[in-house]
Amino acid sequence: MSLSLTFIRLLFLIICVAFSISAATHYFEGGFNLINGAVGLLGGIAIAGLLIGLDVFFKRFNLKTFNAAAIGLFFGYLMAEAILFVLNGILGASDGATTLIPVRFFVFLFCSYLGMVMTTRAADELHVSIPFVQFKQTSHKKKDILVDITILTDPRIIDLASSGLLDHQLIMPRFALKELYTLSETGDETTKAKARRSLEVVKKLESITTLDIRYVDTDFSEIKDPMSKLIRLARFLDTNIITSDINRIQQSSIEGVRIININVLSNALKPITQSGEFINIKIQRYGKEARQGVGYLDDGTMVVVNGGAEFIGETIKAQVLSVKHTSSGRMIFCNTCEEGCLMTEQEFTAAANEIENTHKSYLTL
Repeated sequence: MSLSLTFIRLLFLIICVAFSISAATHYFEGGFNLINGAVGLLGGIAIAGLLIGLDVFFKRFNLKTFNAAAIGLFFGYLMAEAILFVLNGILGASDGATTLIPVRFFVFLFCSYLGMVMTTRAADELHVSIPFVQFKQTSHKKKDILVDITILTDPRIIDLASSGLLDHQLIMPRFALKELYTLSETGDETTKAKARRSLEVVKKLESITTLDIRYVDTDFSEIKDPMSKLIRLARFLDTNIITSDINRIQQSSIEGVRIININVLSNALKPITQSGEFINIKIQRYGKEARQGVGYLDDGTMVVVNGGAEFIGETIKAQVLSVKHTSSGRMIFCNTCEEGCLMTEQEFTAAANEIENTHKSYLTL
């Protein structure tokens, strides 16, 4: 807890105690005495405890929700005043004010509740605007990220969310959750198990207190395709989309929405192998060129080994020549290194230059 928050709580504790003691000694019989002072002290501590308890209860609410509720309360008040103005005009002022007290109470209560609930639900779409003119911030705004249902089937999203990179950015559409609940109850066993695992991922994301995942109720019932509905929502909220489906990228380029694919992100964060390092690789098949063998690292990176065709099915030591980045990932080009043939740095540089000059065909795959 920060020092400023401690100071504010201590200040309000002193104010509550002072106010309570003053009220007890003023309104209770006996004036200022020990009993009234003790009652006032306990009452002040109780009031301060109630305030701090409400603070802890509303801890997860953000300023946007508070502002939306305040705006809703204001518009609800205006709406109630308008309704009562019409009722007074219809019924006439001669009926007396006492007759309208229950009606006024109900109208104010109903309009205030309706205004606060509606503005809170639409907090993500609420903009400070005048009719047909919307004011936007001129400074660059970091976009929020809309969750695609496919990302919930990938447990890596939990590790990514725990890293802090997505704090206060993730938005979960309600219609995606409804689809998951429907799939968890209907369909074959594989679909049910997949949907239930996705719901468990949602619960784990909710348990990350720093993530502050938000939900949006906006739905486009006229659109049946889930991806089209998600892209429409992303355009409406001006957000990006995070997914694990590689097929989403082509559709997003048409719609003008940026897709963050967790598989592409994973490939970008793979450890970089430096030229001159030695790696152990199992040769699994022949390469495109003569005497080439191909193997794969644990993360799926393809390794092309010059001279590895003689060791199919064996694990050998290879020396890295270069690393090439492609649209599908990363490729590593190596030379076989038999036991006792380790090269010095000068020998490796000369050999690498010679190989690059004499084997251009496979180095440019």
